[in-house]
Formats: sequence, structure tokens, C-alpha cells
Amino acid sequence: MADWAAVAKVVNDRMAEVGMTQRELIERSKVAPMTIRQIQQGVDRKRNRNTLAAISRALGFPEEHLSHVAARSQPDAGRDDDEDATVAQLVKELAALRRRVDAIESRLADQE
Repeated sequence: MADWAAVAKVVNDRMAEVGMTQRELIERSKVAPMTIRQIQQGVDRKRNRNTLAAISRALGFPEEHLSHVAARSQPDAGRDDDEDATVAQLVKELAALRRRVDAIESRLADQE
């Protein structure tokens, strides 16, 4: 039986971590808004593997990540050190990019 509460936690935590809105997740994953909402709420319902793969990719995870979370309810279990290092590096790069965008937006606002 799938652990949809664990999937919801991983999705919601990751969205908060990278500053992603629900709308952005919908746009990036191309998954229906109702499905995204149900997944975020942990609604117990069978999910298509392609749906979970699309959401995983949109969140910057390996394609099978959410399927593995659903199957074993331990989000980081089974991840090897290389994957952890890659994810950590991507998080750092995303944070740096976000700071640069914020600085550019601030300069643009000052020019107005």
C-alpha cells in the first residue's frame, strides 16, 4: 500500500525548500491542478507512474523518487551518496540563482 502522506510531505517540503508555488509545480509538471492538490494533501488514491515521474522531475528529483517514497515511506532511503551530493549542489545553485534574480529585480525596481 502506498504512503501518500509521505509523498505529500516530500512534495510540500521540496516546494517550500525551493520556493515553488503550486501554480509553478502545475506548469512545470503538466499535471492537472486537482491531482497536484490531492497529492499535496496526501489523498489516498492510486497514481499513475508517469504522474509521479513528472512531479519528481518538476521538483528536481530523480524521475522515480516519488514512486519510491510512495512504496516505502522513507524519502531518502535508498539514495546513494552521489545522488545526495548532486541534490545538495543543485539546491546551492538554485539558492544562488534566486539571490541573483532578487538582486536584479531590486535594481529594476529602484530604476522605476
